[in-house]
Amino acid sequence: MTRPGKRLCVLDTNVLMHDPAALFRFHEDDLFLPMVVIEELDAAKKGLSEVAQNARQASRFLEQVIHGATQDAIHRGLPLETFALKSAPPSNGSRNGARGLLFLQTETLLEPLPLELPGHHPDHAILSLCLALAKRLTHHSVTLITKDVNLRIKAAVLGVRAEDYASDQVLEDLSLLESGMRNLPEDFWQAHGERVKSWNRDGLTYYAVEGPLVSGWFPNLCLYGAGESPIEALVRETDGQRAVLELVRDFRSPHAPVWGIHARNREQNFALNLLLHPDLDFVTLLGPAGTGKTLMTLAAGLQETLEHNRFREIIMTRITVPLGEDIGFLPGTEEEKMTPWMGALLDNLEVLSGSSGGGSWGRAATQDLLAQRIKIRSLNYMRGRTFLNRYVIIDEAQNLTPKQMRALITRAGPHSKIICVGNIAQIDTPYLTEITSGLTYVVDRFKSWPYSGHITLSRGERSRLADFASQSL
Repeated sequence: MTRPGKRLCVLDTNVLMHDPAALFRFHEDDLFLPMVVIEELDAAKKGLSEVAQNARQASRFLEQVIHGATQDAIHRGLPLETFALKSAPPSNGSRNGARGLLFLQTETLLEPLPLELPGHHPDHAILSLCLALAKRLTHHSVTLITKDVNLRIKAAVLGVRAEDYASDQVLEDLSLLESGMRNLPEDFWQAHGERVKSWNRDGLTYYAVEGPLVSGWFPNLCLYGAGESPIEALVRETDGQRAVLELVRDFRSPHAPVWGIHARNREQNFALNLLLHPDLDFVTLLGPAGTGKTLMTLAAGLQETLEHNRFREIIMTRITVPLGEDIGFLPGTEEEKMTPWMGALLDNLEVLSGSSGGGSWGRAATQDLLAQRIKIRSLNYMRGRTFLNRYVIIDEAQNLTPKQMRALITRAGPHSKIICVGNIAQIDTPYLTEITSGLTYVVDRFKSWPYSGHITLSRGERSRLADFASQSL
């Protein structure tokens, strides 16, 4: 049935519902699809939810693979490498690395289960099948691939090898995620300053440096050094062991406000420089609550939209995942339905409109102006849209899947800028983790693109209560 020495991966239904292209993500491994999985795909295909869409897409992929195959060919295994998989997005940089065979269940495979697992539950049928395959294929490694934690626990108890579906994991460990900011060693200028060059352009200062440390940098990396020659700069260009640094503007100065606010620490200063940089089309801000992510993003957007006229309007959106129980149906227009989810926007607009001065009349006029230039949009209606000359803020982006994030970012048209804001430690979507979140996905994928910037904020500035709660609770 299978090729000796190959690993045989038995796929659970939730894997295909999570990623319909999972059939093509296992490279050299052979795959086995139980009949109960096809039944569950058929039962889940109805509806407009993402799960239903994925179930239908998985069924279409299966139909492509078995198209024209005889029953004998299905029993021998269908090669997966002949399918280009053009309609599926790449995973971990690989579009289609499948070199194995796909086996569909063509006969009854049962192995008695303990009495503690009664009934005809689909999970129990898959466990029974895995035990039967392991008993029959003694020279193969039979592995159950499932995203169901409890099923993996049951499999371990029965001696069945089980693993989580790992192809959707952006990184092996969250510690590998780039923070976007690095501290220069104290001897940096001694090691890299022999052939340094400097010049001024458009009111900014640039340095060209060479040395071994430069090879690990990427565009728009935030660098700082205390020492005798303190520096705060962005990496603008890299070429081997040569890099061009751009000194950042100091928005902590009372003479350089951004819509009435100032940076309170080095991280916020770097963030404002990234948000206001005219050459950057995509910026990601990570950090716990109270680090100023949304406030700085809005302030930069208002300054660029209303003062510099770089954008026509600000669009803010977020996924509607409740923290507790859902409050149910919301009446009104699209913008009115989204209002309860945009508390962060309203709170920060109150701060920004209050900093404009002019008394109560001036604040009211400012709020009316902001309401005309800031639009709240739902993710449900983003498909097919193109944002021209817009400043787009994706709030709570940690709750988006990589697929949703891709659908949103590809809406950007000419002269638009997209800002993703979130805290990957506060994921409310049930089936996402810190290493599978769409926010983690884009941070890792865009870090080397010269028109994007990223920084992880860690220092809270909301209040001493919020800062202590973030650290202690």
